[in-house]
Amino acid sequence: MSMHVPFLDLRVHHEPMMGELLDAFREVTETSAFAGGPFVSRFENEFAAFCQTHYALGVGSGTDALWLSLLALGVGPGDEVITTPNSFMATAEAISLCGAKPVFVDIDERTYTLDPDQLEDAITLRTQAIIPVHIFGQMADMDPILSVARRHGSPVVEDACQAHGAEYKGRKAGSVGVAGCFSFYPGKNLGAFGEAGAITTDEPELRAKVQVLRDHGQAAKHQHSTIGWNARMDGIQAAVLSVKLKRLRASNEARRKHASLYDELLAEEPRVIRPIAAAHNVHVYHIYAVRVEDRDGVMERMKARGVNCGIHYPVPIHLQKAYGFLGLQAGCFPVAEKCAQEFLSLPMYPELSEEQIEFVATALKESLQPRAEFSGITLK
Repeated sequence: MSMHVPFLDLRVHHEPMMGELLDAFREVTETSAFAGGPFVSRFENEFAAFCQTHYALGVGSGTDALWLSLLALGVGPGDEVITTPNSFMATAEAISLCGAKPVFVDIDERTYTLDPDQLEDAITLRTQAIIPVHIFGQMADMDPILSVARRHGSPVVEDACQAHGAEYKGRKAGSVGVAGCFSFYPGKNLGAFGEAGAITTDEPELRAKVQVLRDHGQAAKHQHSTIGWNARMDGIQAAVLSVKLKRLRASNEARRKHASLYDELLAEEPRVIRPIAAAHNVHVYHIYAVRVEDRDGVMERMKARGVNCGIHYPVPIHLQKAYGFLGLQAGCFPVAEKCAQEFLSLPMYPELSEEQIEFVATALKESLQPRAEFSGITLK
């Protein structure tokens, strides 16, 4: 059987809602509410309700969300912020844009999120915040992280940019730390038609500070109380997100169903390590990342069979050239480094068919190295 399976297909994702999306564009155009305004306010209320928080603040991107959250918490030059090296570059960039230093903690090899057992050793007198990353759609183990954070008086900011709708012990992503940071980049579980992001919080003071920072430091028009930035959300993006938010629960459920089928099809394949969802988590599978030996070779062989995969992320942040000044070498965070060499992200989007998933699983098995089993994992 021959089949082409894209890694992501946004066209098929948007087709069923095209009428509503065009109506949203028309409504924004007719009212000329392009920057901020009523459509942003409406989406903020809807997204706060979805995340079970008092407030949501629309911003220009997930990077803005992380950066402005840290600025609102007073993070600045000379400070340290703890996160993991297994994330997109933006997590560390936001720390650096505050003038602070990113300090990394290795990941748990089962969930790929920050290892709480290693957190305490990374805290110093300069630690001003902790950013656990809910990578691939699964929340970090928040209770022990929050316990350590409370002992040291460090606020916890959730990087929930890949975790829209994920849950930890019944609590939604973005509702557990002092702030939650979301990206609405088009390929996310909840994606805009361009760049957009949001901050969720229950703290009125943090909300007020972000409202000023995202609008050039204006507490009132022409009254600039601080140096801010242009980080407003566009009205059109907010209107699009309102349309798509109504479908997010069903979309996430479809992702979980797809992940379950992948799990079933790959369960007897010893050369593949499947993602593990912690018992207390609701995983939303923004990414379905398996681990394999000879990852790059497997990816090329799958492409030749018609299946496009991705890699998230091949180079841990501490080994990026941009962070060479930190002086961190290979071997500093062995779990993150090992996983980065083995991660292979399989096609994952709500509209995948069972036939496509079965074809992907078959293509993966046919593309693996001919070994009896994969010995690359050392699960705790």
